[in-house]
Amino acid sequence: MLNENLKTIRRSKGLSQEELAIKLNVVRQTISKWEQGRSVPDAELLLALSEVLETPVSTLLGETVAEPEPDAIKALSEKLEVLNLQLARRKELRRKILHILCIALCAGVVLAFGVLFTVGSPYMAWNYQDPETAVMGTALHALEWLFVRTAPVLLIGGAAGAFLTRKRA
Repeated sequence: MLNENLKTIRRSKGLSQEELAIKLNVVRQTISKWEQGRSVPDAELLLALSEVLETPVSTLLGETVAEPEPDAIKALSEKLEVLNLQLARRKELRRKILHILCIALCAGVVLAFGVLFTVGSPYMAWNYQDPETAVMGTALHALEWLFVRTAPVLLIGGAAGAFLTRKRA
C-alpha cells in the first residue's frame, strides 16, 4: 500500500524521486526502494514524508479517508442560497422604493398643476416698473413656463415607471 500511495502522491505533486530525496535528505535509491516495496521508511522519515507531500500519514499507509466534498458542496450551496435570498430581498426593496418615487413624482406634478390652476398667475398683476418685482415676476414666469413644458414628460415618465415597477403576481 505505502509504495503505491507514495508513488501516486509524489507524481501528483509533480516531484521526481530525486527532488523528494533531496527534501528528505536521503538518496534517490531509498525513494526507489520505498516505491518498489523493497523497504519502508522508519517512523521519523514517514513523518517527514508526510510533511513534504502535505499528506496525512494515514493516507500514505493506505487508510481510507472519508472525503468531505459532499459536505463542502452542501455548505457552499446553503451559503449561495442565503446570498440569493439576500439579493432577492434587496432587489424587491429597490423596486418598491422606485415604485413609490414614481407615484410621488406623478402626485407632485398633478399637485403643482392644481396649485397653478387654482392660484392663477398672481405675478402677472405686479408692477413691472419696480426693478425688484420685475426680476421676480420674470423669474416666476420662466419657472412656470418651464414647468408647463416639462410636466407632461415627467407625468408620463412617472406613470410609466409606476406601471413598470408594480408588483407582478
